[in-house]
Amino acid sequence: MATAYTPGLQVTRRMRYRARRVLPIAGDVLVSVGDHVSSQDVVARTELPGDATPINLANQLALAPADVPGCMLKQEGDRVAAGDALARTKGLFGMFRGEYRTKVAGVIESISHVTGQVIIRGASIPVEVRAFVTGEIVDVMPGEGVLVEADVSFVQGIFGIGGEAFGPIVMACHDHTQEFVPDLITNEMRGAVIIGGARMPGETIRRAIAVGAAAVVSGGMDDADLKDVLGYDLGVAITGTETIGLTVIITEGFGEIAMARQTFELLASRAGSAAAVNGATQIRAGVLRPEIVIPLTDESEPLSDHASSTTHVAGVLQKGTAVRIIRDPNFGVIGKVASLPPEPRVLGSGSKARVLEVACESGDVLVVPRANVEIIGGGL
Repeated sequence: MATAYTPGLQVTRRMRYRARRVLPIAGDVLVSVGDHVSSQDVVARTELPGDATPINLANQLALAPADVPGCMLKQEGDRVAAGDALARTKGLFGMFRGEYRTKVAGVIESISHVTGQVIIRGASIPVEVRAFVTGEIVDVMPGEGVLVEADVSFVQGIFGIGGEAFGPIVMACHDHTQEFVPDLITNEMRGAVIIGGARMPGETIRRAIAVGAAAVVSGGMDDADLKDVLGYDLGVAITGTETIGLTVIITEGFGEIAMARQTFELLASRAGSAAAVNGATQIRAGVLRPEIVIPLTDESEPLSDHASSTTHVAGVLQKGTAVRIIRDPNFGVIGKVASLPPEPRVLGSGSKARVLEVACESGDVLVVPRANVEIIGGGL
C-alpha cells in the first residue's frame, strides 16, 4: 500500500524553533551572531519613506507650469511646516500677488517646471523588528535581518487575528471543555496570554481588551462573534494587521469546539512562562497559521524531529497517529488513526474516496475520507 500523507498543525512540548526576522526594506542590523536576545529586543531597524503629497501650484496660483520654479519661496531639500508660505506670484505692478501656504509638513522632494507640481515628502516612519523569541542569534543577513534560534514549546492554532504579542501564560479555564466566559478574566490578567478551553464568546474578548490582556487563546468561537468584535466581516484575506487591542487565537475551529486535551495540557504545564504569540493567518496559497511560542530553559524534554518553525507541516498517516477531523459533520473531533483501509469506499454522497478509521476519545470509531483529517503534529 502507498504511504498516506496529510498536513497537520504542530503541537509539541519541545522543538528547535527558528524565527527569520527581516526588515521590509534595507536598514541596520543591531546584533551579531552568538548574541542572546529576549523576545522583545530590537534586532533590526530602518525607516520607511513618509507619505508623498503632490501640490499642483500651477492650478493653485493660476500660473503656467514653467513659471512655478521662479515663484518658489522654498527650494528642493528645504523643510517646511504646515502654514509656511511655499510660493508667491509677482503680481501686477507689485500688486495682486497670489500666495500658497502648505497644508502639510515635510521636505520638498521635487519642483516640476513641466507639470507645475511640487511634491512634499512627509516625515519618515521608523520600523523596528523584534526578536519575537528569546534565544540566540545564529545568522545575520547584513542590512536585512537575523535568524533567531531557541528550544521552545510550540503550538499552532487554526485561526487568529492580531499581530505579535508577548506575556506570561495564565490559565483561565480548569478543563479543556470549559466554556471561556467573561467572568473568568480578572484584572490581574493584564498583559497576560490568557488560555481558555471551549467556545470563547465575543464578550470574553471585549473583557480581555478592557483589562489589557496581551492575547486570548481558546478552542473555538462563533464567526458571528468575530464579526461583532471586529465590526466587519473578515472574509478570506490574510489576518494579522487588526488593531482591536489584543491578539486572538482559536486552536480548533469555529463553533462549539473544545480545545484539544493535549494542547490544553501542554499550555497548562507552561503556566507562568513567558510566551510570544502571533495571530497572523493565511488560509489559501502560502498557508500561514497563528502560533504560540514558549521558550524553554531546561533540557529535560527531548527535542522533536522538527528542526525549524514551519507553519504547515506534512506528516505520514499511520495507525496510532493523532488527527483532527476538519470537515462536517464531525468537524473538530480529535482521535487516533485506528486503520487505513487500502481500497476506496463509497461515501454518503455516492463518490468514492480513500478513507481511514478514527478512534475517538469518546470510544466511537468514525470512517472519514483521508482528505478530511489533519495530523496533530509534534508527538505530545
